[in-house]
Amino acid sequence: MCGRFAFYSPSEATAALFGVKNVAPVEPRYNIAPTQYIAAIRDTEEKQRELTMLRWGLVPFWAKDPAIGNRMINARAETVAEKPSFRNAFKKRRCLILADGFYEWRKESSGKTPYFISPADGEPFAFAGLWEAWQDKSSEDTLETATIITTGATEFMEALHHRMPVILRSSTGLEWLQGSTDLLDRVAEITPKMRAWPVSRTVNNARNEGEDLLTPAGDELVEA
Repeated sequence: MCGRFAFYSPSEATAALFGVKNVAPVEPRYNIAPTQYIAAIRDTEEKQRELTMLRWGLVPFWAKDPAIGNRMINARAETVAEKPSFRNAFKKRRCLILADGFYEWRKESSGKTPYFISPADGEPFAFAGLWEAWQDKSSEDTLETATIITTGATEFMEALHHRMPVILRSSTGLEWLQGSTDLLDRVAEITPKMRAWPVSRTVNNARNEGEDLLTPAGDELVEA
């Protein structure tokens, strides 16, 4: 699962890694939560790659109520190609959701401890994502939303949670946008070496924001 993440690297430089240039700056965020807007890269109908802001929580085009998006922040890699809520977007509307790391809560004797997880080299990356456009029939306003693809945890991640988001770098990100059908079967191969460290439970409240949320509250775990 992925229910909270951070993106604070310069958006212009990060977008350039995925083939997008001359983008508007995106405000650094350290505690991004569902229903908030997230920075995503996608291909337009004119075959132009762009950086845009999408609301986190996918609303299928056929939905009667956009509130359904609150339950669709993640899509399982194992079933995304068949699920009615995601299969059309899987074929036609893929995106890359920019990030520097994400949070996961590990069950411990003292309760759930939040960990911040990121590539060991500290470089920004992208989650594999899908996007949709939903139109309000009464106002004709269009709402564009997105979901993050999750999969079974790697050996390193299993110590924290049994699932994890699909993490992409520049080459695999371009594969995703171009419609790769086997990328989700190669997660163990394409996931970079990761690191994680415990952080304050201040992050539990989505209203809290700021770089101090990343301050280590214990020893760092680094993938061998």
